[in-house]
Amino acid sequence: MQAILALEDGRIFRGRGDGAPGERSGEVVFNTALTGYQEILTDPSYAGQIVILTYPHIGNYGTNGLDSESVRPYAEGLVVRELSQLASNWRSTEDTSAFLAQFGVPVISEIDTRALVRHLRKHGAMRGVISTTDLNEQNLIAKAKSSPSMVGLDLASRVTTASRYEWTDPSAKLWDSGLGTSDSGSDRPVPSLESRTPHFHVVAYDYGIKQNILRRLVDIGSRVTIVPAATPAHDVLDLKPDGVFLSNGPGDPEPVEYAAKAVRQLAGRVPVFGICLGHQIVGLALGGRTYKLKFGHHGGNHPVMDLETGKVEITSQNHGFAVDPDSLKSSEVILTHRNLNDDTLEGLRHRTLPLFSVQYHPEASPGPHDAGYLFDRFAKMMTEFSGEKGA
Repeated sequence: MQAILALEDGRIFRGRGDGAPGERSGEVVFNTALTGYQEILTDPSYAGQIVILTYPHIGNYGTNGLDSESVRPYAEGLVVRELSQLASNWRSTEDTSAFLAQFGVPVISEIDTRALVRHLRKHGAMRGVISTTDLNEQNLIAKAKSSPSMVGLDLASRVTTASRYEWTDPSAKLWDSGLGTSDSGSDRPVPSLESRTPHFHVVAYDYGIKQNILRRLVDIGSRVTIVPAATPAHDVLDLKPDGVFLSNGPGDPEPVEYAAKAVRQLAGRVPVFGICLGHQIVGLALGGRTYKLKFGHHGGNHPVMDLETGKVEITSQNHGFAVDPDSLKSSEVILTHRNLNDDTLEGLRHRTLPLFSVQYHPEASPGPHDAGYLFDRFAKMMTEFSGEKGA
């Protein structure tokens, strides 16, 4: 099956078609992670985007029912140098092409992904079309130009849950499902599945939330209630949460004004922790501005410095917008983390209110676990706030 990737500036890449036959458009971005392609493709933050994976050999360990971050792939399409036709892993239940085909996601492979990534680094992320049906280059370029721009696009409202629900599975559930055993020969300890009464009730706003975030919230002793993105603050407070979590998600944060309004009403009344899009919403709620990055941060190897300790964390990232630090009031906000690649703002906290956020993904999946302590920080904040209320 032949396939074409056409960019809005007229650049054309011809290759082999895999996955689902058809045509999909979106913003073309690249991710530098070496593993975790299933987690990446099922991350709702990739809604509206075609993902290039810079690692040249993708699909070799197949897919399985445990590694997805949501119920389906959200990426519009996948671009790789080589898509393995053989899945060699004892956990694999389906090869990558078949997995994507059942959800209508097209793949283009056997193209020069290095040339494509260099093009995007020079000119910035841009709209594109993958097609296995229409192979007319000029038609596809015109379709790319007419597809929606990511700027001004509220995608959180499209990917959010339709109704409220509960989540109870911890990270240990994955191990209990066959990911590891005590005699596996690994030095990594197997988490305990002993049940314990949750200490906290966390309400999580779903702007495109990943399942591993929910597991990590359970890991710190939380009963988690997930609510739709546009849930008013008073409805959240009626649930009597010990803390509110603001999730990751796709699209431009500025059109998600309903979320910033809710955060302004929640700030000071309950501890708040935001990541990724949630971090950008916190910035907007505190009177800041956001802007679009040239080609975004997507990968599992981004160095971030904690400005309060001087420690450097290697982080997992996936975002195309950032908060402008100069737009925040220094009298109210402390800038806590900075990206060492381009100096963009990666974290903040309020000086007096129980509210903090980071731009990157402390839950990893895929990626390093350097920033996992942030969930413990959220638990400590909830404990301290509860003690202050009791006093």
